[in-house]
Amino acid sequence: MISVRDLKLAYGKRVLFEEVNLNFTKGNCYGVIGANGAGKSTFLKILSGQIEANKGTVEITPGERMAVLKQNQFEFDEHTVLNTVMMGHTKMWQVMKEREAIYALADFTEEDGMRAGELEHEFGEMGGYTAESDAATFLSELGIKDEYHNTLMKDMPSNMKVRVLLAQALFGNPDILLLDEPTNGLDIETISWLENFLADYENIVLVVSHDRHFLDAVCTHIADVDRQKIKIFTGNYTFWYESSQLMARQLGDKNKKVEEKRQALIDFIARFSANASKSKQATSRKKALEKLTIEEIEPSYRKYPGIIFQPLREVGNQILNVEKLSKSVDGRMLFKDATFTVNKGDKIALLSRDPLAVSAFFDIINEKQTADGGKYEWGTTVTKAYLPIENSEFFHSGLNLIDWLRQFVPPHVTDADEPFLRGFLGKMLFSGDDIMKKTNVLSGGEKVRCMISRMMLQNPNVILLDQPTNHLDLESIQSFNEQCTNYSGIVLLTSHDHTFMQTVANRIIELTPGGIIDRLMTFDEYFEDERVKALKEELYK
Repeated sequence: MISVRDLKLAYGKRVLFEEVNLNFTKGNCYGVIGANGAGKSTFLKILSGQIEANKGTVEITPGERMAVLKQNQFEFDEHTVLNTVMMGHTKMWQVMKEREAIYALADFTEEDGMRAGELEHEFGEMGGYTAESDAATFLSELGIKDEYHNTLMKDMPSNMKVRVLLAQALFGNPDILLLDEPTNGLDIETISWLENFLADYENIVLVVSHDRHFLDAVCTHIADVDRQKIKIFTGNYTFWYESSQLMARQLGDKNKKVEEKRQALIDFIARFSANASKSKQATSRKKALEKLTIEEIEPSYRKYPGIIFQPLREVGNQILNVEKLSKSVDGRMLFKDATFTVNKGDKIALLSRDPLAVSAFFDIINEKQTADGGKYEWGTTVTKAYLPIENSEFFHSGLNLIDWLRQFVPPHVTDADEPFLRGFLGKMLFSGDDIMKKTNVLSGGEKVRCMISRMMLQNPNVILLDQPTNHLDLESIQSFNEQCTNYSGIVLLTSHDHTFMQTVANRIIELTPGGIIDRLMTFDEYFEDERVKALKEELYK
């Protein structure tokens, strides 16, 4: 168990946490959520001892081992991949090294023999004799082939280093596991493996993630970092979000009788308890929800941005025609012979194993890049708004937010005065003096929110989104997702956010070096379709 008592952390006048009192218990996975800058990662660092709080204590049950997902990709550069994983169990690694040093002695004394015997016992107790094969299994399951296991970490590509460090954290069945954004850099198949691993994990897990599908799959509880406090709520992220929204509506509905409100909350808990039996965390989450009382449900104090795309007009019959479009970079074929037509009602998820492929496609149809061959044509009724993955070119000017947004007022808007522009910025939670901020000092999340304000200003009937959740907090992601789901226009998007893709897209197009795969189905259906899997292997050869 981890026990946190009267915790306080402040940097000067800025207080991150105050009077935080929590218990984290065995068998539970806690999703740590909060706005950007609220202190989620900092809290994990306090628990692991990397940062010392100003006040309060963190106590761990004696004898329990904690493992932390390391963020420094260069820390183990001079070690092999396999040894890096085994070093995750610090005590076992130390015993292993001392044991090897004794056996390497030229003059082996009786005292050395006694010590070697003690070390052999300790080594066996910690699973040392199967450590190498256990580490190799983790690596293989995380997509790192056997031939790389003895490669030095400095010679591994960064996306593979992330997987090695994840294997290191998971290695040796730690009693407490702290994971900060563990899905970063992982593909869908590897994330699915991690979800299954953590769903079966019987010890304590605390995880910071912006991936709602991941949080829903693994979490039994949510630890909400807000207003200098941390509160623990039963259930996964969706349960926390929907229950807090329901409670807020109940409090605001003065016409409903108390008993009606109470019954609505009881019915809500019962519905989620039933659904929990179908999830990967079935047993523990269902039991937790069944014990929940309505008094434990609280409204969220979070502010959610108001993302609203209002098309000026409906799209016509011709939206976008793509014919034999191809693109390569440095001799590497990104995609070839992309041919398809966008139809009314389409919300298309674009995929590729090559992360450059979809971004290149978006840039081509937005006249930012030139294709190697083929053509595309937009319909005359289309008004599009594009959110690129890289937005730095938009923020060199150093203008304040009002003047920055004024640059993008479309011709159909005749009266773009300051209150009008403030309205768009206000929807994205820029209020008061925020609008006088200079664009060249904005954070990554603030820049994306500015770009969304710019998109809303266009009144588009087609929106193109390249990794729209990058740099956003969960509140912004949730609002963005809900707007795209309800949006009456056309959506073309690609995202690492599983929930975003599953809930928005009704059509999947995968760009490959051998052609495209085009299916009218959901994201999950696409990845479960055996015929699609077979076709993929053929096209990626």
